[in-house]
Amino acid sequence: MNSYRSVTALLCAAALTACSKDALQDITGPASGGSIRFFNFGVNAPGVNFYANDAKLTAITSATGAEAVLGTTYGTAGNAGLYSAVAAGSYTFAGKIAAATDKDVAVSKVTATVADGKYYSFFMSGFYDAAVKSVEGFVVEDALPAQGDYNVAYVRFVNAISNSSPMILYAKNTSTGTEIAVGASVPYKSGGAFTALPTGVYDLSTRNVGSATSAIARTGVAFIAGRAVTIGARGDMTVVSTTATNRPMLDVTLNR
Repeated sequence: MNSYRSVTALLCAAALTACSKDALQDITGPASGGSIRFFNFGVNAPGVNFYANDAKLTAITSATGAEAVLGTTYGTAGNAGLYSAVAAGSYTFAGKIAAATDKDVAVSKVTATVADGKYYSFFMSGFYDAAVKSVEGFVVEDALPAQGDYNVAYVRFVNAISNSSPMILYAKNTSTGTEIAVGASVPYKSGGAFTALPTGVYDLSTRNVGSATSAIARTGVAFIAGRAVTIGARGDMTVVSTTATNRPMLDVTLNR
């Protein structure tokens, strides 16, 4: 999993003290702290840079080498979906406007505690209110299996659509036709547990509890042995267009 952490790190005061020139460092154990990554799934939200307290953890470099004003735009993940390492502790995670206008205005804030050795995802979600420059957000723990089975893939579902009903994710193997429910129903601002699936190519769909009708669909998603994947729902459930940017969609992001 360390290969999926970004080099960004927050160092606590105690850690700085321990790094004096006279300190002996133990490099035999695992690195302390946790990891977090960021998604802009807030419909109509501006591009943002993500912060942990006052430390910027995501940004985009322009061709000139200066920070671009684009930021992490709607429907994308900060740092290409990689994790950022942070010291254990309580944080206010925020998405702040990247553009020159309203630069660094925090449009979404979530307070969460990071534990040693654990992984988390921050989602900007719901609908952006341009009048007050605000959008909802939430943090879920990415509770990856402690001992991975390299004969299967692990898949979980996160619901970031504020006007959705609780939904169940289904995965249908395109070769065998076998359909599997990926965990239980997941309400808005929640994530399900990682579920083991045989490797293969799947057609995905979500359904409201008790319904046989597909609410959101995505076809031809390959799940690879030993990998853990998050399927994230974003958009507006009232949109019926198949091309609109804010239509309900299923995103696929690798955890490991």
